Amino acid sequence: QVQLVESGGGLVQFGGSLRLSCAASGFTFRSYAMAWYRQAPGKERELVAVISSDGTTKYAESVKGRFSIFRDNAKNTVYLQMNSLQSEDTAVYYCNFPNDGSWGQGTQVTVSS
Repeated sequence: QVQLVESGGGLVQFGGSLRLSCAASGFTFRSYAMAWYRQAPGKERELVAVISSDGTTKYAESVKGRFSIFRDNAKNTVYLQMNSLQSEDTAVYYCNFPNDGSWGQGTQVTVSS
């Protein structure tokens, strides 16, 4: 079965950086697209970034220029590098496997005001 395990969340100051990791198993990782979503309290879960199997990336307008998604196929891991963090980035961040809709458990990112 597909398993996705996020790590790297925490408390960070305005303007700071964090790198989230998602370790994947249960499928041929290098062959599939991966995505990051986030959900703030009272809001719907939203797509943050997607990376295809060939490395093509797409980003939500709100994070473009600040966040980068990348993958290490040898480690079956997808990352989200978050820079210039703002209060609006506070949310639970989820790793997603679009092929079957699987989710990780989520990792909390809190940006101090």
